[in-house]
Amino acid sequence: MEDQLHVVVVQADLHWQLPIENMQAFEEKIKAISGPIDIIVLPEMFSSGFTMEAATYAETMEGPGIAAMTKWAKQKQAVVCGSLIIKDEENYYNRLVWMRADGTYACYDKHHLFRLSDEHKTYTAGARHLIVQCKGWNIAPMVCYDLRFPVWCRNEASELDYRGKYDVLLFVANWPERRALAWKTLLQARAIENQCYTIGVNRVGMDGNSIYHSGDSSVIGPLGEVLFQQAHEVITQTITLSKDDLLKTRRTYAFWKDADAFKLV
Repeated sequence: MEDQLHVVVVQADLHWQLPIENMQAFEEKIKAISGPIDIIVLPEMFSSGFTMEAATYAETMEGPGIAAMTKWAKQKQAVVCGSLIIKDEENYYNRLVWMRADGTYACYDKHHLFRLSDEHKTYTAGARHLIVQCKGWNIAPMVCYDLRFPVWCRNEASELDYRGKYDVLLFVANWPERRALAWKTLLQARAIENQCYTIGVNRVGMDGNSIYHSGDSSVIGPLGEVLFQQAHEVITQTITLSKDDLLKTRRTYAFWKDADAFKLV
């Protein structure tokens, strides 16, 4: 286990339904990243924007988006994660891919599908959580609308183990400016209630439905403190997290000992 985790937030203005242009843009952004890198985080549906035209823009797990993530992870010797549209058998998924430098990967299919955009009519909901490891850190990646559901996001600790299931809760998103207050507030709430670092990586700019996204990509500490937040601008920012600070917070403020026990059924 290493104390420091270096996370790169890539807040981009996505080209609407133009996968080739998006891949080229991310290629340039990732190539320009320097310094210590452990994880590079891209927005939700980074290759297309948040579109319901899944049949047109979906790819398989052998497609160009996955190939690009594999290439970037190998080049930077870091994890690259973000979601894209995947067709698996006859279903379409808003699938987050956690691509490692050695070419192995893990997947999380978005569980809560955004009803206001009829996402549930196009995509199939995932049913499983994902916990991944990086340098001894446990990380729970999720997608956008999942942020609104604290039970799904809940960390767990026992009286004998203050470490919980995960150290970092991570969201990739296409979250509109009109609900930016909810985005920022809920990121802080998830960090506070789960005593973890919470990272939210959002897009900026106007999408093809004339919906503006202000970004507000954020890194929140385990006491709810804003360690990084940026609105409106295209940015690539590296943030360093401290495991020592996280565990010290959990030991000092042992609120997890009084949490209500429950299980999802």
